[in-house]
Amino acid sequence: MSARESILASIMANQPVSQDLPQIDLRAVINYDNVLHQFKTVLESIGGKTMEINGWDAIQQMMQADTKEGKQMVNGIAELGAIDANLATQKAAELASVQRAYLKGGIAVAENGSIWVDEAAMVNRLLPFIAEHLVLVIEEKNIVATMHHAYQQVASFDSGFGMFLAGPSKTADIEQSLVIGAHGARSLLVCIIP
Repeated sequence: MSARESILASIMANQPVSQDLPQIDLRAVINYDNVLHQFKTVLESIGGKTMEINGWDAIQQMMQADTKEGKQMVNGIAELGAIDANLATQKAAELASVQRAYLKGGIAVAENGSIWVDEAAMVNRLLPFIAEHLVLVIEEKNIVATMHHAYQQVASFDSGFGMFLAGPSKTADIEQSLVIGAHGARSLLVCIIP
């Protein structure tokens, strides 16, 4: 037996006993009287913006305005029309010029302003990170109070990849100089459909 095999066998023989996850009483965690208001307040406090819209037509008009202004825009939302078939396989160099990406968000969390974005909704894993500006469209009915509630509803953890995204990209150095857009989108607009 090689040293590698011996080490791996030793690791496998010394695994901790598996334990069930704790059961959380969702009635005992934070709840908000108005999850929409809380979500908007928190998201805006971390640098994002929100906009309540009447429906998909408003997003369509935003996309048309971007096109008229000559912005490099990408649609990743099936409800807004055909998605470019090549989008899923494009590499970073091909997507580097994307100024605005429109994607559909899933569950939104009022306590921290985050939104679950599933791999299927991203169309291409690079889009939420490489686009200069990101627009996520969510439905108000999908806003929950806490991450505990969100984990109860996110059914797509088995899709391969997904993330909770909160606000635009930001980082701060030792001197606490906040930089927006350092390693991702410079802005995040969340459009909320009632």
